Amino acid sequence: MPTALPLLPRESDDAACGRPAPAAALSDTDATDLARALKALADPTRLRLLSIVAASPDGEACVCDLTEPVGLSQPTVSHHLKVLTEAGFLIRSKRGTWAYFRVVPGAVDRIAALLPR
Repeated sequence: MPTALPLLPRESDDAACGRPAPAAALSDTDATDLARALKALADPTRLRLLSIVAASPDGEACVCDLTEPVGLSQPTVSHHLKVLTEAGFLIRSKRGTWAYFRVVPGAVDRIAALLPR
């Protein structure tokens, strides 16, 4: 039967006990908001759509022009655009029967600012 090694107390356990969280730590609200935003961006199609809209002339794109570049149906593209809009990355405006999308200024910068450095 193998001999058990004696367990020694870890100094880090004593040092961390009772200490407040670092000032740079995310609050519960910020962590929830950041997770929601990162989840919206964690899809390759949504990243491509955001990139296409940002690179479009005049900084906006019609949903009718976004289906072909990603090779998906209009309802699927609309779903992805809705997720990006609800996460605060895109602004939607309706013109006639078509929806146009524009990147929210500073949206990506706000996400980066929430990450601890």
